Amino acid sequence: MSQSDKAVAFAALHRKGNPVIIYNIWDAGTAKAVADAGAKALGTGSWSVAAAQGYADGENLPLEALLATAKSITAAIDLPLSVDFEGGYAEDPVELAANVAKVIDAGAIGVNFEDQVVGGSGIYPVEQQAERIRTIRALADTRDMPFFINARTDLFLQEGDRTKHAALLDQAIERAKAYAEAGGNGFFAPGLADEGLIETLCKASPLPVNIMMFQGVPSPKRLGELGVGRVSYGPGPYRAMMAKLKEDAAAVFTRAGI
Repeated sequence: MSQSDKAVAFAALHRKGNPVIIYNIWDAGTAKAVADAGAKALGTGSWSVAAAQGYADGENLPLEALLATAKSITAAIDLPLSVDFEGGYAEDPVELAANVAKVIDAGAIGVNFEDQVVGGSGIYPVEQQAERIRTIRALADTRDMPFFINARTDLFLQEGDRTKHAALLDQAIERAKAYAEAGGNGFFAPGLADEGLIETLCKASPLPVNIMMFQGVPSPKRLGELGVGRVSYGPGPYRAMMAKLKEDAAAVFTRAGI
């Protein structure tokens, strides 16, 4: 398939009640393993890609390193690839558009794009973030690319007390609607775990909702029943793989008497 065809196919996988599963990867090797396991699409996780190369999350991984990773994945695997692009590595609209152009050139068909102020505090005002999304959509349109913008809100992730998440729901719905109007294709709400809140968000959002798996989040099957359109695993796969690697290495060193 062409890159454009992959983008169209990727968007079609986002169905309320039958979510696409993104088991997040961080390089070409993990992409091949996940593809061979039956994945219909691929998505990187910023935390995992950065950690695999010795960096902390939060756009500390150099942009060129991220782009090289994306290129290696799209060269090796013929599945749609969405890149976790954090805040786009830019605040200036011109720079943001240039960076997104590089992601498209790397072969990706979409990005996760978050509303937290990377390297700062809090999240962007809703209209400012919507304008940033419009910038990405405008750039993609100049390339005639049906680029998938998974518009992420960090409202819930930044509030560690889940008992306060209900009070944030109206803001999340407002952002889902604003991001849809600006050209977003999906609405990512990591940190949200409560079944009732997830169901309410899915009903109110004009965009398919993406929920991230972590302890306390309902199963993917249950999330589908709640109306979720995409389930992702974030840094979970990387952490699990590194824990297993450490365990196996420790066993080898123990047996060797080291």
